[in-house]
Amino acid sequence: MKPHPVGEVMTGEVVVAHRDTPVRELVRLLERHRISGLPVVDHDDKVLGMVSGTDLARAPEGGRTAGELMSTPAVTVHPEQSVSDAARVMERHGIERLPVIDEEDRLIGIATRRDLLRVFLRTDGTIRRQVIDEIVVGALGLPPDAVAVSVRDGMVTLAGRVERRSDIPPAVRSAYRVEGVVGVVNGLTYRVDDARPSGV
Repeated sequence: MKPHPVGEVMTGEVVVAHRDTPVRELVRLLERHRISGLPVVDHDDKVLGMVSGTDLARAPEGGRTAGELMSTPAVTVHPEQSVSDAARVMERHGIERLPVIDEEDRLIGIATRRDLLRVFLRTDGTIRRQVIDEIVVGALGLPPDAVAVSVRDGMVTLAGRVERRSDIPPAVRSAYRVEGVVGVVNGLTYRVDDARPSGV
């Protein structure tokens, strides 16, 4: 169950500004490309900060430059980070767009909330099939109907009996890592309590 990396969903062509880009040009870029914000980069494509429509709304009459208005330091992600991690970063910082940078901190793409949501907009049926195939059958080695798997709005519920108590935590963790899953309700029981010393 390899998670989707940000590099798979990011947009490679990024609208950018530079430190000396005037407010008038920033407004024009946002309107023309119908975007809510853009990264400010230096001559080496390293991200200095972000300018959003909110930043522009606070600009005084007479204008200022991107360098004066930008939020800095910019919150960024790397292409190999998972979509789930990127979504959590967005949520934590209350932002809609994440610059994606390489190992030298150069801008290589942008990931928007919409980009990330495309991964999470999987149907409950698709998620259920993956949980059954990869966890119930693949990891636990059980018949497909040995564990009742139900999914509603991305919330997975597991019910049934597995062989060993120690099988349950990794199964729950694996279910939580399936793309599109927002939570897991564990209703699994076990036949053998292998967490207890024998003879006790």
